[in-house]
Amino acid sequence: MLYSAVFRKLTYTGLPLLAASFIVNSAEVDETMVVTATQSETPWLTTAASIDRVDVSDTLPSLNIDAGDALAGVAGIQADNRYNYAQDTRLVVRGFGSRAAFGVRGLQLNVDGIPLSMPDGQAQTSSIFLDSIESLEVLRGPLATLYGNAGGGVVEWFSRKPRETALKWGGQFSENDTQRYNLNAQWATENKQLQILASDFQTDGPRRHNSAERQQQAVRWYHQWNEQNRFVIRYDNNNAPLLQDPSALTPEDWREDPTQTVQRAIDFNTRKDIHHRQGSFSWFHERENGEGLLSLWQGDRDVEQFLPFAGDDNTSSGAVLDISRQFEGAHARWRQIGTRWSATVGAQVERQQDHRFGYVNNSGEKGELRRNEFNWIENTSAYLRFQWQLSKEWSANGGVRYSSINYEVKDYFTELDNSDDSGSRDFSETTTALALTWQFLPTSATYLSVGQGFETPTLTELAYRNQGSGLNRDLGPSTNDQWEWGIKHQLPQNWRLHFAFFGIRSEDEILVDQSNNGRTTYRNASETKREGAELTAEGELTQTLNVLLSYSYIDATFGAGPLQGNQLPGVAKSQGYLRLNWQPAEQWLVQLAGQYRNETPVNDQNSTFAPSYTTWDIAASRSWQWSKSELDTWIRIDNITDKDYVGAVVVNQGSGRSFEPAVGRQASVGISWRRRF
Repeated sequence: MLYSAVFRKLTYTGLPLLAASFIVNSAEVDETMVVTATQSETPWLTTAASIDRVDVSDTLPSLNIDAGDALAGVAGIQADNRYNYAQDTRLVVRGFGSRAAFGVRGLQLNVDGIPLSMPDGQAQTSSIFLDSIESLEVLRGPLATLYGNAGGGVVEWFSRKPRETALKWGGQFSENDTQRYNLNAQWATENKQLQILASDFQTDGPRRHNSAERQQQAVRWYHQWNEQNRFVIRYDNNNAPLLQDPSALTPEDWREDPTQTVQRAIDFNTRKDIHHRQGSFSWFHERENGEGLLSLWQGDRDVEQFLPFAGDDNTSSGAVLDISRQFEGAHARWRQIGTRWSATVGAQVERQQDHRFGYVNNSGEKGELRRNEFNWIENTSAYLRFQWQLSKEWSANGGVRYSSINYEVKDYFTELDNSDDSGSRDFSETTTALALTWQFLPTSATYLSVGQGFETPTLTELAYRNQGSGLNRDLGPSTNDQWEWGIKHQLPQNWRLHFAFFGIRSEDEILVDQSNNGRTTYRNASETKREGAELTAEGELTQTLNVLLSYSYIDATFGAGPLQGNQLPGVAKSQGYLRLNWQPAEQWLVQLAGQYRNETPVNDQNSTFAPSYTTWDIAASRSWQWSKSELDTWIRIDNITDKDYVGAVVVNQGSGRSFEPAVGRQASVGISWRRRF
């Protein structure tokens, strides 16, 4: 039957909360279809949450240097491309994460089940080897609070497992002397697979003092030991020896010339270099009535960053940051499957150690020592998640999670003023979530979910305060209460429709207090409120034309105090996305994507807004196959109307440099050759 085919196609992978047994009735024929979902297969229709899966093959081809490209069409996500490789992409989900001065906050990021987020909640998407990614999933709403101390949601990337022995070489090229080369060598048998990946990227960037270099290598080993046990070993090496920082612009400078660079960035030679290494081991055990997972990971990350000021005051922490980080963790869980229920219990332990130095910036050279301290963080958690099929049409799921996070700082630098900035902070919280689903038609379901969230500040957010040095002891965790109501339809021609409405009330939300010359301090807001709606529609208009349409609206405001009613900075009220994929012939694919974003406030007072914009991108791909070889080429033009717009904003920037310029019209091409053996 047609519905069965559609239903089987729209399954989702990886997110263990959603794994359960479902019974689906079809009114069209007298048949009951039973889907026993495991870790790798869960029906989308009866999932009581906003969850979207993105197949990378459906997105526009790209240079594979920005993880936000694939997330552009996901409702509820605001992917801020700073076009500044020193700061990385910022992801904002329903307002969470907008405070991030660099990288990602407020979200849990995973790659193949291994946390990309550090134990303190900080993450950088540039560590992902995008050439190996096959798909990704985004979970948002109350049920996401069961995944850790991040209220916004979960973004999980899934690698492409080798299916045959092959060798692939590729190159991508764009303006500003941007070039990237990549190699993918893989070997596969029935129960063993090995993959080796490497890439080299360099660019002069669209602005002066915007150059970047990055080399990545990765190894993946997959072993199906027997019918019940399989193992995955991963190792990633990401080395970025040069990431220049041209800094953001004031609104006036941006309107005058969005391609210019702040003179202070030149004077102090602002830049960053990063070396990130991480290895992991995962053991999957499956039985007829349950499945288990044991994951272990360890890594280190070295960062050196030059900020655009001297930092030579006696009470300053310096303006050259030198951080050496080690981190490790373990995660174990077991899911028991009954006739009409399933339950998952698990525990996770993570540790992080930072040796943090600060030096004076002598016009781009490392000067005198101003900071020497050791930071420890330990994050332990335990959780229970369940699913219960109440009847043929009704199901319930939810869970509880306990988290305990401990911070400790030991100050070894007391020479100048004999002050000791050592200190510690302990946070703990129990979060819960509950959801109910009613499948009122074979192709339609509605759900209601509620939950409580908990989010702690990161070590970087605790590291600085407005006056003096040392731990920001006034900064505490944030808590939130969330609800979501949604309705889903799964129709012929692979159509998928989803409407979601949500509300979030946060206490003590972590927000930017001040951002000056690249150094950011944080504070807790007394109360914030978010209410919004999301729409996603995806399906086939014809046999050769596929469409994806998404729209997001969020009213994110301060709920109390003198700022009551003001929009939260960094959060646009509305966004829209349209993508058309047209395949006129088997070897051809033509894609058109348009993105709209409403104006975005840059400060608490809402005195300045980045203007709204609409941009369009177009791409065409062509492939040739003969014997055991395959040649793929593509061409893409971004911002085909050459629109001047702001890619991201710096929240509460003290000097007014709050606009991070996007690029104008830009062309890029790619070519790859693959040989099977």
